[in-house]
Amino acid sequence: MFAVIYRWRIKPGREDDFATAWEHMTRRIAAECGSGGSALFRAEDGTFVAIARWPDRETRERCRITDPALETMRDCIESPFEEQRLDGLLDLWGK
Repeated sequence: MFAVIYRWRIKPGREDDFATAWEHMTRRIAAECGSGGSALFRAEDGTFVAIARWPDRETRERCRITDPALETMRDCIESPFEEQRLDGLLDLWGK
């Protein structure tokens, strides 16, 4: 398993737009690229955090989707944080 953690500070008033676009993109990526899905969270500091699961790093690197929803997401982001790439050791999610 391979996972990526994303974190963003969203522009005030654009939270719903971001979440809608994020959901659309996540569903497309799962259907077209073979991701294991993703979950979106709001952290205590107000930032949005997503954890995306992949079968392996190579599958994630091959995924290239162009979609207007991606531009909507970018427009909603006030400041992005560096993504964290994680190589799985033990997978007990859903166990």
